[in-house]
Amino acid sequence: MAGAIPCLGYPSRTAAVLALRGEGLSTRDIATRIGIDAKQVAALWGSAAHTDREPRRRSRDPGNIPRHRVGIDATSIGRLRHHANRRGIPVDLLIEQIVMVVADDNLVDALLDDAPDT
Repeated sequence: MAGAIPCLGYPSRTAAVLALRGEGLSTRDIATRIGIDAKQVAALWGSAAHTDREPRRRSRDPGNIPRHRVGIDATSIGRLRHHANRRGIPVDLLIEQIVMVVADDNLVDALLDDAPDT
């Protein structure tokens, strides 16, 4: 396995993702700045969270930004479990990543065809 890839003055791309997320940049902005796909940014974010949750929370949550809990039914969680397992992350982290990408990339209307035509 290859070693860490230095990036933007950080010792690794993961460190760069954590730092840039801590600065409030979106997934898409981080991907553009680093020069990688947004999915890779989400994967690096997820792997950092999986291996060391505390630094991830501190870097993502500067200034104690409130976090919200959302109830998701067991059936939906079950449907997402294999996707989380393939990435080696917990289901709740996968759900968080999905919501962040949808919000950051303004994909709500693309995913939900429930808005009235204007």
